[in-house]
Amino acid sequence: MNFPILYLRKGAERRLRAGHLWVYSNEVDTRRTPLTEFQPGDQAELRASNDKPLGTVFVNPHALICGRLISRNPSQGMTPQRLTERMELALSVRERLFDKPFYRWVFGDSDGLSGLVVDRFDDTVVVQISTAGMELMKEAIVRAIQRLVHAKAIILKNDGKMRKVEGLEAYVEQAHGPEADLLQVEENGVRFEVPLAGGQKTGWFYDHRMNRQRLQAYAPGKRVLDVFSYVGGWGLQAACAGATEVTCIDASATAIDAVHHNARVNGLDNVETIESDAFDALKALADEKEKYDIVVLDPPALIPRRRDQKAGEQAYARLNQLGLRLLERDGVLVSASCSMHLSQEKLIDIIRSSGRKIDRFVQLLEQGHQAPDHPVIPGIPETDYIKSCFVRSLTGFM
Repeated sequence: MNFPILYLRKGAERRLRAGHLWVYSNEVDTRRTPLTEFQPGDQAELRASNDKPLGTVFVNPHALICGRLISRNPSQGMTPQRLTERMELALSVRERLFDKPFYRWVFGDSDGLSGLVVDRFDDTVVVQISTAGMELMKEAIVRAIQRLVHAKAIILKNDGKMRKVEGLEAYVEQAHGPEADLLQVEENGVRFEVPLAGGQKTGWFYDHRMNRQRLQAYAPGKRVLDVFSYVGGWGLQAACAGATEVTCIDASATAIDAVHHNARVNGLDNVETIESDAFDALKALADEKEKYDIVVLDPPALIPRRRDQKAGEQAYARLNQLGLRLLERDGVLVSASCSMHLSQEKLIDIIRSSGRKIDRFVQLLEQGHQAPDHPVIPGIPETDYIKSCFVRSLTGFM
């Protein structure tokens, strides 16, 4: 295929040669190839300033990330056939890893499909498209899903924040099959029913799957507090593993209703809820001298952008101090983060300093990562975002 050419400035190809897939608008030689000559979603051949071909990209002239590498081969673009092949390749590793069809099937750049996320909930598939290039492939995506897994229902939940950055309208569309109000999820032997309307992202967060599984080893006989609980992913798995009492905190009334519903689904009668802002609820519990054996902190990204770094780190510090205050003498804090801009090392340091400020001796028992249906590309730091720390807190130990 003959593609229009997009030239980079001198030296701008280094990051791409090292393994990254994104082109920023300030890396483009706009005198040689003005971005205004491209339409959102166009495919182009990418070249270095010395005219050496680097591959093929989706282009969006209106976005900061104006190019997304499709292929290292300059003659290969994204076609329906290539998209289906990559989705099939992504599916093959998930089917090897998980014995039931509940997983993130496509994880964007990590599966060579920048701007596309696909989550599988048995015979229902939820799709999120966040780039102009992938939006133009929408029909091909639906056809590929039908061909590869014969889904009964396919939902396009295209209402994420990134669409605005790409100049795309937000919408939710039933692309195939009967409408579904609830998504059925099974994770680590626990069943959930998640409301699709008003739900977060695709409705479920598979990325902490392995960390929630590890929580089950700590839970038997313990009193557990699940903060930012959403529909009870951490807390209900602890309850099913033998926790004596679980309290879930979330600011969303819909999420709290879902916690109670999912407790009933799993036959649990030891789950309580608090509908409140998490920081306010933690402070109130501390004032009431409440204590828990396990406190789980899994907040939304508190550092959504690099410019939020300082304020976000301060928020993580306040959160972890409050969590540690609520622990029994020999309690366990599970401190999680989905902020790409917060490193594992920095999270550990925040927990350490939080412990020192309230005179707690903390032991780092284990560290968790994102599940393998969220593979990391070493050349793309942005694909490595989930972290969790299991920390034992001791009072008066040293």
